[in-house]
Amino acid sequence: MSSSQPFQASSPLPGCDIRRKKSHFTYKQLAQLALSSVTCPLRVVAHVDLDAFYAQCEMVRLGVAEDQPLAVQQWQGLIAINYPARKFGLNRHVTITEAKKTCPNIICQHVATWKEGDEKWAYHDDAYKNIATHKVSLDPYRLESRRILACIKETLPTNLQKVEKASVDEVFMDLSAQVHSILLDRYPELSGPAPYDDPTEHLPLPPTTALDWQADALVDLDTEETEGDDPDWDDVAILIGSEIIRQVRAAVREKLKYTCSGGIAQNKMLAKLGSAHKKPNQQTVVRNRAVQQFLSDFKFTKIRGLGGKLGEQITSSFNTDTVKDLLPVSVEQLKQKLGDDTGTWVYQIIRGNDSSEVNSRTQIKSMLSAKSFRPSINTQEQAIRWLRIFVSDIYSRLVEEGVLENKRRPKTMNLHHRVWPCANLSLSVGGFEDGVVGNMSIGTFLVKGEEAKALNTSERPSNISEIGQSRPEKRRRIEQSTGIGRFFKADSIEEHDDEFGAQYLSGIDTPPAEIENPTACEEERITSSKLSRQNEASNNQEHAAELGDISALTQRHITDFMCDRCKMSLESADALLSHQDWHFAKELMDEERAQPSVSRPTTSNQKKSTGGSGKKKAGRTSKPEKGQSKLTFG
Repeated sequence: MSSSQPFQASSPLPGCDIRRKKSHFTYKQLAQLALSSVTCPLRVVAHVDLDAFYAQCEMVRLGVAEDQPLAVQQWQGLIAINYPARKFGLNRHVTITEAKKTCPNIICQHVATWKEGDEKWAYHDDAYKNIATHKVSLDPYRLESRRILACIKETLPTNLQKVEKASVDEVFMDLSAQVHSILLDRYPELSGPAPYDDPTEHLPLPPTTALDWQADALVDLDTEETEGDDPDWDDVAILIGSEIIRQVRAAVREKLKYTCSGGIAQNKMLAKLGSAHKKPNQQTVVRNRAVQQFLSDFKFTKIRGLGGKLGEQITSSFNTDTVKDLLPVSVEQLKQKLGDDTGTWVYQIIRGNDSSEVNSRTQIKSMLSAKSFRPSINTQEQAIRWLRIFVSDIYSRLVEEGVLENKRRPKTMNLHHRVWPCANLSLSVGGFEDGVVGNMSIGTFLVKGEEAKALNTSERPSNISEIGQSRPEKRRRIEQSTGIGRFFKADSIEEHDDEFGAQYLSGIDTPPAEIENPTACEEERITSSKLSRQNEASNNQEHAAELGDISALTQRHITDFMCDRCKMSLESADALLSHQDWHFAKELMDEERAQPSVSRPTTSNQKKSTGGSGKKKAGRTSKPEKGQSKLTFG
């Protein structure tokens, strides 16, 4: 029997142009996004870079217009130039004279400096003339950097943020966890379990076919990709990341008046290159489908880690400095020229693969504050004044490391100087460690406040004089307990009953007999002590009731010299030691009595060793005994 309908293939045939029904990404990869996994293909990382940061700090401080050309001056050079001044072709390599000639209305603001003998940095109009007595201070920029970082963290959800301060004007953010949360809110179909409970099942395609990138600078797609292709979840994720960074930049602009540029991509390397792609005050999105197109126009020396000597080595080995020309080189060739590890890393990095993690806290290893003197300093007093400045300079940076909150602290301090006259002086700290936590001071073990007052007043009850007349020795022992020891907590002493107190009050006046025979006298005394306690317990209960609170105080003193084994009270520490010696001697005697009288059999090995040593001993010249002398022959 045949069907009237034509046959339909159950799967697309090769070359058939059938619309894709599933995403390239799986439920497992979506779950990895929530964990900020560095291997997740949906990962979203952003880099925010302040625009001409030092110059912006001075513009905000001075309150100048945004289109006012401004440069930051250090001695006779320029270390930062804002974007209005760059329109005149100025850069950091020009002199101040050239800058003012090219741009007459430029403001050249000198950095803050420490002045010799001062305790605080300040802005000095004549600082550039006094290089011998001033030291540059970057504290104003560090303080602003802290404010900007705090603003960024306030904008992001506390439980989902992962922020790394890369430098004084750069911040990395791993937005993966926050993007995952927003994805599930916007697209509830992603919240359900994977079909057949199989995490390797592919996600459904995004319901939208067009994404609104607003004012973002989009990098052109790779040659084999087109904008007409439907977006996948990596495009949606990076779009959400761009929205988050737009909010972060707006918050910094609104609250602190700073502009910054942003880069959003799959990893740190691409995000950093993206933030520098369109400046100032813009953000660039590098989609996964545009990575090769984006990197092909770069010189690989612009990639972090590929500058310096490694970049020079690659350039000389392969006669090129562009990513585009280095891509055809095989990984085996790179390994042969650069080594296995470096070759593999270079092969991956020029293809946009970077698995470095965004570290919430980048630990520094050391801090240095130094000064070169022209002319040299000649006296110790001058050096001490500069050391005070160094200490203040380093302390301000330690505050940023969390030294006030006991988060981190340095262990070592190094002072370096040359022979007098001194041309260079430096102070450094290092060996940073996490702050020690959980240490208990002596105050933890002391009775405080009202408890101490109550204890102090209870030491001298009203009837103590009457008791002291009839029992002078007892009064002496009570008065001995008025030292610092009574303010220490002693939980074991607080719990007692009348019988315990009366039991030891009976033996206060009568000191224990001296120990003569550790085997006979002590046993007899222990036995008689037990009998006397039982007989006198009823009589002492009545007497202890009259003493009231003093029983506890006396008990507190007596238990200081009580034997832990037999619970016998002794009047002094020496008596307690002697009593413990008796216990030790008695244990040794008991052990000797318990041992059998038959001697242990000697093994053959012992016989051999004994015999051998005896023969050796007999044939060996021993030391001369008393009255003997050695004779010298020959």
